[in-house]
This record gives sequence, C-alpha cells and structure tokens, in this order.
Amino acid sequence: MKKALRFASAALLAAAALGIAIPAFAQDGISTMESNSPNMTVSDDGLITYAAESCDYGGQILSITAVDASTVQFQLCGPDGAFPQKVAFSSVGIQPLEHLVATGGGGEALYRNPIGTGPYSLGQWNLGTEIVLNRFDGYWGDPAGEPTAIFRWLPEAASRLVELQAGTVDGIDNPGPGDFGVIAADPNLSLHERPGLNIFYLGLNRDIAPFDNLNVRLAIAHAIDKQRIVDNFYPPGSSVANQFMPPDIFGWTEGFEDSAYDPELAQQLLAESGLELPLEVTLNYRDVVRGYLPTPGTVAQDIQAQLAPIGINVTIEVMESGTFLDASDAGELSLYLLGWGADYPDATNFMDVHFGRGASAQFGEHYTEIEDLLIAAGQESDPAVRLEQYAQVNALIRDNAITVPIAHGGSGVAYRAVIEGQNVSPLGNESLAVLSDPDDDNIIFMQNGEPAGLYCADETDGEALRVCEQITEPLLGYEIGGTAVVPALASEWSASEDGLTWTFNLREAQFHDGSALDANDVVISYAVQWDASNPLHVGRDGSFTYWTYLFAAFLNPPPAAE
Repeated sequence: MKKALRFASAALLAAAALGIAIPAFAQDGISTMESNSPNMTVSDDGLITYAAESCDYGGQILSITAVDASTVQFQLCGPDGAFPQKVAFSSVGIQPLEHLVATGGGGEALYRNPIGTGPYSLGQWNLGTEIVLNRFDGYWGDPAGEPTAIFRWLPEAASRLVELQAGTVDGIDNPGPGDFGVIAADPNLSLHERPGLNIFYLGLNRDIAPFDNLNVRLAIAHAIDKQRIVDNFYPPGSSVANQFMPPDIFGWTEGFEDSAYDPELAQQLLAESGLELPLEVTLNYRDVVRGYLPTPGTVAQDIQAQLAPIGINVTIEVMESGTFLDASDAGELSLYLLGWGADYPDATNFMDVHFGRGASAQFGEHYTEIEDLLIAAGQESDPAVRLEQYAQVNALIRDNAITVPIAHGGSGVAYRAVIEGQNVSPLGNESLAVLSDPDDDNIIFMQNGEPAGLYCADETDGEALRVCEQITEPLLGYEIGGTAVVPALASEWSASEDGLTWTFNLREAQFHDGSALDANDVVISYAVQWDASNPLHVGRDGSFTYWTYLFAAFLNPPPAAE
C-alpha cells in the first residue's frame, strides 16, 4: 500500500502500525467525509466503500468499492451495455485523494491545478494567453514526444489558419468550411477530416402552439431539404442525417427511412391541421460555431426560406448562448437550432440525454413509450436486441416529429506537414503526447477557446476536455484516432455474467505529485461527483453535468426548489 490508505478511526491506527505517513489534512478530510455521509465506510485496513442504500434514488450505480489497493469494483443497479464507454470518458478522470481533500473539492486550487497520471502535467496557465504542459517523466506508458506542449486559442477559424500558415503553431482545430481546400492544396500543411459524430437538429416543442399540432410538426419535417443545407453550408465529411444518431455510433439503424423531403405533402399536412395559415413562428438560435453547425446564421435563414412557401412565416431571433441553452432546457423555446457531439460512442449518449427519463423539457412532454424502450435498451446486453429497440425509438421520433435531424457535421484538424504522429479523433480528444516536431522541442496546438477550468468532472466544453485528456486519465480510454475502448489506468477489467458487477484491476501508475495510484483515489474521484452531499462535491460551478448524463442521478441531491 502507498501513503494513500490513510483514513479514520481503526483504519488510521492500522496505517500507523504499517508505518504509513498520513497527512493531517487527509485524515481530517476523510474523517469529515465519513462523518457527513452515511454512504461511505472505511475498513480497518483503510479501504473505502461508497454505496447507496438501494437503487431507489434513480441512478445506475449501487456501490463503488476498493477491494484492495489495486482493485476497484462497481455494483450497478441494472446492466449497462455502455458502461466501459462511460468509464472511458474524460469527466471521470482520476485525481489523487489528497489533492481533492486539500483543495476542498473546488476553487482555483483545483480547477486551475489538475493533478493526474497522464503523459503531460500542468506547467503554467497564463490566463487569456496559453496553457503550458510539461512532459511527465514518471508516466507509466510511452513518454510524450516533446518535453513541452502548449495550448493556445483564437475564436476565428481564419485567424487560426493564418497562425498555422505562419508556422507559429503546429496544429489547429476546426478549420473553417471554406478553408479545407486551401489546406489540402498547401504542401506545407496536412488536413485530417474528422467524421461527423454529432447531430444538428431542428427542435420542436410540442407543449407550445402551433407545435402541439402533430400535422404542423410533420409538415416541417417534410419541408426541410436537408441535402441542400449540407451541400451549401457544411464542409467535406458532412452528411445528411436520417435519424438522431450518426452512422458510426452503436445504435444507428441501418436502412431506416426518414421523413422524405416533400413540400407538397408538407402543404397538405398544414392544410389538414385545422389552423389558420400562414402560421407565424419564431426560430431561436445562438450565434456559436460548433462542429455540428458551422454557420448557424446562414442555416437559420435557409430554414426560414424553406418554410415560407408551405405557409409558415419564420421570425429569426438570436440569443446569448447561455440564455439560449437554459431556455431550451427549460422548455421555453418552441422552434430552435441545436446539436450534440458524441462524448462516448454509444446510443445512450444521444438518445437517453435527449429523450430518456430525466432528460430536459426541450421537446415538451416526454413520451413514456420512448423512455421505457431506452431504459430497456440501456440494460440489454444482447447487441442485436439493443439495435431493434433503438430502431423502434427512431421510428417513434420520426412518426411523432419530435425533432427534425438534419446533418452530421464534418470538421477537421490541420497540422504543419512536418509534424510526426498526426492524429484526429472522432471524439475530439486529439493526443498531443504522440506528436513530435523535428524543428524544435515543443508542440503548439490552437483551439477555439480557453477552458473555463480543468477539473473536468465539472466542465462540459470540448476545449476544457481536450486539455484535461492530456493530464488526467480515466480507468479506460479510447484508442488514438478511434472509438474503441482500451486500457488506461485499469490494465484489465471484467464484468459478471449478469452485467451488474464490474471489476477493474489498476496498473502501477504515479500521479504528477509523486504519489502512487491506488483504489481509494478511484473511489473518491467518483464519489465526490456522485454524492451531492459530499463536502468535496464543489467543483467550479457545482453542476457536475456529465455525471447525470452518464449515470442517471446524483446520490443525496438537494430538495427540488418549489
């Protein structure tokens, strides 16, 4: 055991007898957690178990146990076919227990100072300018290709390209749609297209008139020429969406027939709606470029133009990004442009988040039949059965015109041609550690924006996640440039026959602070996200949004506001 098994009561005595140095702050922090949470227990030899009383709280996890210093076991409330993919996501990267305790689980000491096990450690964060990472010589895997990696950012795609052409950066994310050809034709640059593991959709809220009328929603579904939008406003690698998931995500229905583009049928449906025409509606969007929607303003205008001939007059309203997202989640918008990018490659990441039990009110009242199918599909271990269940969900979304899926947006990464180890990730988690530059001893990568924080348990933007992925590591990971799950901090893992027990065997790994990874670090890294009453459940803004996306519910959430 390491300095890590350092806890309360009899456990502290046992550790002391073994000659283990136990920092006072860690003793106090663990004692505080143990005394404040009836869900946490510590064995006499200092091993932590975190457990719900039952599965009635609504989440997917029943317990997380440090079986021994190098073994962690999860008990689930039901089988979860996507559990390995979820465990590989960057929001559940592991940090040292002592660091979480010392920072109180939040504040700048945590979200501006991550400590992980990755190939790079945080060197310096010059706010507003750059983040400098240093190669971690104690890394368990292949060492980083360069001693220094630097993240910079500019919001304009054209400006990022100028930096790349000038050689002041080695790679850029998200070239503009019009720049793909320029990069491909430049012998000094190299373009890597990123497949569209995302969905751009037109949201319809059936709780707000006139979208409470099924014929209106169906008319819009048949009035949108998706191919025209993709051809005119999207970069190479993009494709028309005929369902809510992209083809490379498990759960996609092969041969699925979407609502066909048919303006005459759309006019007929509106005529049969019983409503006075033309309809007057408002279309909301946020003026933020994303891989799923690279030109939001022009796409909004095109949809406006496409709906006018069938008898729907659209007024376009641009909203501030945060206000827009809050309003859509609250079910306050009737017609809007939005999208979603893959966090992990499984249908649950698209379907459950948008249509499952506990999803937001963005489409209005939920469909119980869809919720039941999604619960069943999420717990089903037979891939063929899961695919049939998702096919049924796709049909229900289409037949009820809950939303209109429009496009899977391609994007890309560009590098200077001399850079070795170039990679692009379908999930947007490009690895800087495998890059090397024959011209100097650093790699400089320019992305869209600066992270708000680097405690990625409590972040959701891709700019933060990409930086975190160089520093902290989950139990599992994704292959470089792909979506296959591979070992990370767990060298091996297995599931029980019923799919309820998952066991992870930890490799020997070292944190950037010199401490050794053990099972308690894993349990606490999960527990402080899971248990909303844990004193370390603080983060940057305290939302821990991805936890409920991944595992359905918090343990001990605060009472709902009246």
